[in-house]
Amino acid sequence: MNIKHTVIALSVCVAAIANAQLSSPMPGTAPAKSTSSTLPAGTGAGVHSPNSPFKPLPERNDVLPWAMLTDVKTKVNKGAITPVFNASQLALNQRSQRVQGFMMPLGPGEKQKHFLLSSVPLNCGFCTPGGPESMVEVKTKTPVKYTMEPVVVEGPFQVLLNDPLGVYYRMTDAIAVK
Repeated sequence: MNIKHTVIALSVCVAAIANAQLSSPMPGTAPAKSTSSTLPAGTGAGVHSPNSPFKPLPERNDVLPWAMLTDVKTKVNKGAITPVFNASQLALNQRSQRVQGFMMPLGPGEKQKHFLLSSVPLNCGFCTPGGPESMVEVKTKTPVKYTMEPVVVEGPFQVLLNDPLGVYYRMTDAIAVK
């Protein structure tokens, strides 16, 4: 499965889960309230589920803050939704950066050289926790052992203005760091 198919499958799964959560609350819980400020499924920074067995990302001063990366506006251009980055985001392009997040493997195996890094952990193995602004596509020099715990990678960072795969950010030749 290539990244485009993975992103499409993840978006479909998010929509299905969001609809299920709105219509079928967990036993003993109140139904979710829909508000006009609610983002459509598959967009936004993602939400760390209170039911997640994983802790939110710890605060670190040596990594890019997800709040900066997820603050992306969008526009419709010839029927496609494209990102509109601010000056701070554009200044990251083609510079070495550190990013902390949760691994979303794009293939089988204990070690990964190509994966997505997400701002929040997965709730299921086939679901994306947020939109493309909440993920960074990562290609590493050497394989990184898959873990459900947060990882930090460092490498050349790209801000993608119109990627055909729908990815907003990409790191290439990255390495895992502590």
